[in-house]
Amino acid sequence: MRTLWMVLCALARLWPGTLAGCAEAGRCCPGRDPACFVRGWRLDRVYGTCFCDQACRLTGDCCFDYDRACPARPCFVGEWSPWSGCADQCKPTTRVRRRLVQQEPQNGGAPCPPLEERAGCLEYATLQGQDCGHSFVPAFITTSAFNKERTRQAASPQWSKHTEDAGYCMEFKTESLTPHCALENRPLTRWMQYLREGYTVCVDCQPPAMNSVSLRCSGDGLDSDGNQTLHWQAIGNPRCQGTWKKVRRVDQCSCPAVHSFIFI
Repeated sequence: MRTLWMVLCALARLWPGTLAGCAEAGRCCPGRDPACFVRGWRLDRVYGTCFCDQACRLTGDCCFDYDRACPARPCFVGEWSPWSGCADQCKPTTRVRRRLVQQEPQNGGAPCPPLEERAGCLEYATLQGQDCGHSFVPAFITTSAFNKERTRQAASPQWSKHTEDAGYCMEFKTESLTPHCALENRPLTRWMQYLREGYTVCVDCQPPAMNSVSLRCSGDGLDSDGNQTLHWQAIGNPRCQGTWKKVRRVDQCSCPAVHSFIFI
């Protein structure tokens, strides 16, 4: 039987018309196609109905010359396009880049990789050039105890005597936080354990964290309407982060010490 099979293969190579197969029929079909068949020898050495569709590999009923007549061809894609601009201004949104298929996969070849990628994006200016979007920048915070060590000598030289005492307090209600906050037990980061969902916290905005021109702290959420979810991150452990919503701005912070923080 083995000798017969070798003879059949040799005949197919020398005289393609001698044996019916996918090449002679000019057939190579995607997926499972019951109509994609001819009468000839199968790969399992049985003569009869054999198929030239992609699924014949799984069902074991391919024509003897399927591999030669219908070689697998992988998908080929082009280079990524440049990133698009942000989908909107002044609020978190997405940008996108795409690439095109240069050759579709054939006969069970490797499928195409993703043709589109999206990434977070935030524009800080309107189409008219007006400054915006800063309320959505994540707030970087640390314990208010750090403020006792932070001197205003580190402040920008642009600070004048008139702005030296400028400052304000933002109150937020925490919405969510990662479990990494509760796991902190190092002496200088133990304050993160007191962050809890649903609590009102105070965050002080003082120089040098306060911008000397805008008199604002990055991520203060001052422009939000109270319904927008804002993001914060603890300094000292980037995995301790979460979300909160603005409650109000006040002149002085009045939260308990364990719920009092400062912008960095």
